[in-house]
Amino acid sequence: MPLSTSLFPASRALLTAALCVFSALASADAVTDSKPFSFGLWGDMPYKKAGDDAKLPAVLQSINRSDIAFSMYDGDIKDGSSTCTDTVYTDALTMFGSMVKPVVYVPGDNEWTDCHRTNNGGYDTLERLAHIRKVMFPNANSLGQSTMPLEHQGKLGEKFVENTRFSHGGVVFVGVNQPGSNNNVIMSAKECTNKSARTAVKCDEANAEYLERDAANVAWMRASFEEAKAQKAAGIVVVTQGDPGFDWPETEEFDESTLPEFSGFRNFMAQLAKETEQFGRQVLFVHGDTHYFKLDKPLYSPTKLLPNFTRLQTFGSPSLHWVKVHVDVKSADVFRIEPVIVKQP
Repeated sequence: MPLSTSLFPASRALLTAALCVFSALASADAVTDSKPFSFGLWGDMPYKKAGDDAKLPAVLQSINRSDIAFSMYDGDIKDGSSTCTDTVYTDALTMFGSMVKPVVYVPGDNEWTDCHRTNNGGYDTLERLAHIRKVMFPNANSLGQSTMPLEHQGKLGEKFVENTRFSHGGVVFVGVNQPGSNNNVIMSAKECTNKSARTAVKCDEANAEYLERDAANVAWMRASFEEAKAQKAAGIVVVTQGDPGFDWPETEEFDESTLPEFSGFRNFMAQLAKETEQFGRQVLFVHGDTHYFKLDKPLYSPTKLLPNFTRLQTFGSPSLHWVKVHVDVKSADVFRIEPVIVKQP
């Protein structure tokens, strides 16, 4: 006679509790037993008008010859004043396809947000975003010659497929579509049409797109922190493209984070700060966009530190280099940052 799940409720409850404890212990052991590893960060390249095509091979070779487990590319597969033709994306796929290890792509502003510019060809930015979602994420795996599975917020080819997540070696990694040019927020009618093919209707559509995507981004980020807590991860890495405009400690009388050109980042960054507080463990926030290597602790402000939050800004054109991050979950800091300066032939 088969046992019915309706029998022995007390025993079933005890079994469930035991399984939960075992799962938690197994998760903790998985993090504790994780071996040190490293991963790469790069982006904002190649910019053809800056002559990057001649420099790029050395960067790709440097990354390919390294011992990293994977790399993450934080956006801008082209410069901001060239056309957004379909070949831009196929060329980028070829570039990523030359990478020996898995590479995770995070979109930047030059390949969709800025395509409205007349010198970019006056494209519909939302059509270019839809194109990225269909072309740059051909399946659920990463790009590269060897691949790894990724979680996606959206279905293949649809909204928010570009928001990704995966775990490796006791750390949770998150990719979020939050590009430069104020995260696709248009602040005025003048800004809407300046050197642009946009109409007022297109700008209204852009602002509506921002509101929907920002809500989705925050939800994905929060869910990722919950996943990190559930895994008892030692740290979390959040990668976006846009520079969110942190306050500079060098300018004591002015707070750059209040500038209107960074308004599109404020909601996400405020929520990220809250999640970082509650998480308690190490948070590495990575972005490109400004093209200068920078490593600091900009939150909450220059005079008030959020100790477990670190910002890493990656290199970009015309400085074609990359960043290697060493991970040791048994270390208090978890992440050790190494800028890799690539010598050109």
